[in-house]
Amino acid sequence: MHEEEEFNEEDGDFGPSRSEQRREALAVLELALRLVELSEARIAQIPMDEDLRALVLASRKITAQIARKRQVQYLAKHMRREEPEALEAIRAALDHDKADHRREAQALHQVEYWRDRLIADGDDALSELLAQHPDADRQHLRQLARNAQAERLKNKPPHAFRELFRELRDLLSHPPESE
Repeated sequence: MHEEEEFNEEDGDFGPSRSEQRREALAVLELALRLVELSEARIAQIPMDEDLRALVLASRKITAQIARKRQVQYLAKHMRREEPEALEAIRAALDHDKADHRREAQALHQVEYWRDRLIADGDDALSELLAQHPDADRQHLRQLARNAQAERLKNKPPHAFRELFRELRDLLSHPPESE
């Protein structure tokens, strides 16, 4: 082996491998795509410098598929020139959005679950709900559940069904009072 081919730790580090550089570039490209898909109002809330924000907004306006792809690649090229801290702040803001969205979806699923249980199981489900939320209006919820069940049987518009959903959403959005 030649002396020049040997890697010696004293010579220093060669930096990130080509594969690592490619992975980083693809991650920035994905971040650019996520930014372009956001609404203008949401883009205004993301922490980034004004030049980058203007470039993201310009990229949103392009609708032709190939042109948009080129524009997003151009945006990613500019983003790779940004400081790593700036990119991390953008990622953190986008990940925070995902977490909020998951929590909201989970809350709506919980409301739908209780609405369906109240309509299907009646008083058994209502007793279980009241055990968790003793401040709930038993009679009003029972009446809405019965009306929703009757609407479903008679194929009527789901007025009580929707009203029950709204009542449960309001009830479940507030944490139960502890004793």
